Amino acid sequence: MQQSILILGSGLIGKAIAADLCHDYNVTCADYQQEALHEISSRYNVKTDLIDVRNAQALAKLVASFDLIIIAVPGFLGYQTLKIVIEAGKNLVDISFFPEDPFSLNELAIKQGVTAIVDCGVAPGLCNIWAGYQNTRMKMLGYECLVGGLPVVRTRPFEYKAVFSPADVIEEYTRPARYIENGKQVVREALSDVEQVQIPGVDTLEAFNTDGLRSLAYTMPHVPDMKEKTLRYPGHADLMRVFRDAGFFDKQMISLQQTDISPLSFTSKLLFSNWKLMPGEEDFTIMRVTIRGENENSESISVQYTLYDRYDTKSNLTSMARTTGFTCTAAARLLLNDIFQRKGICPPEFIGSDPQSYAFVHKSLAKRNVQIKEQTFSQSEHKIII
Repeated sequence: MQQSILILGSGLIGKAIAADLCHDYNVTCADYQQEALHEISSRYNVKTDLIDVRNAQALAKLVASFDLIIIAVPGFLGYQTLKIVIEAGKNLVDISFFPEDPFSLNELAIKQGVTAIVDCGVAPGLCNIWAGYQNTRMKMLGYECLVGGLPVVRTRPFEYKAVFSPADVIEEYTRPARYIENGKQVVREALSDVEQVQIPGVDTLEAFNTDGLRSLAYTMPHVPDMKEKTLRYPGHADLMRVFRDAGFFDKQMISLQQTDISPLSFTSKLLFSNWKLMPGEEDFTIMRVTIRGENENSESISVQYTLYDRYDTKSNLTSMARTTGFTCTAAARLLLNDIFQRKGICPPEFIGSDPQSYAFVHKSLAKRNVQIKEQTFSQSEHKIII
């Protein structure tokens, strides 16, 4: 009998997850928008269920009959959804990237015998897996992640398109960025410290501070230097600072013609049409992770992973949906095949720390043509040694 999976959230990434899993499992997609459910069910062999995950009683009833739950809802709904699924005693993979601390639910997850893999997309997600793996192979001294998803064709004024909620993107531009420098946590303003980045085969991009370390800041306290920056086309950070500093991203309600509205809701509504990828519009995902440390012989080395992925014209799946969704489905298969069995809240670096799980994820991504280049350098000799 096939195992059953419930995917909560049927946006672009939820669709990619369903497309990958429906060939091997009984998949049900749940969402509050009937249109999104119809689009998925008309293309893939999945069942659908109309639900608002904010209805805790209905959600608890729905998840009860499934073997695995995948949470792909917007970030502001993620934490409470995760809590309800854990209380139901269901293993899960989460890509909602909510702002709350997932480890506050660790005791509950262990009590319920649940494996809850959180933050399991591309970044956070795949980059954490790389960090977890290298942490078992070297004395880690530094970690840097540069990552972004962008349209292939640059269209002014934003030169940016989003494959998920604009409000979640804006959150990256407003939440202070937490880094680790010289063994101490430092906080910098989002969109700050802009620098130009050159990556072979890609236009010149700019990197700026965002709050992307998430669990790594807590699970790897021994690493003295860690940071994450977001990649965009040059000029994007300046434009977003204008919006932010003028108050367009504020959450506090204001009165406009006898109607209360938050500037963030208004701005998100306007940006949605500007940032939405049109059918067939191509995007790409670029991520470069550099991990520095010392090997078993106390020699200085660095390992660099580079991912470059493009829109898939055959499946009509965006690159961000592919890289995020297929990392998530690899984790789902780890759980369904009993390869990864650790209980509690499990960020992706826990997957990377297990060589079998690490190899499984890489093999799964390669099978889906997500290309990853890995190079190991001798820092003293400045050359590739592997």
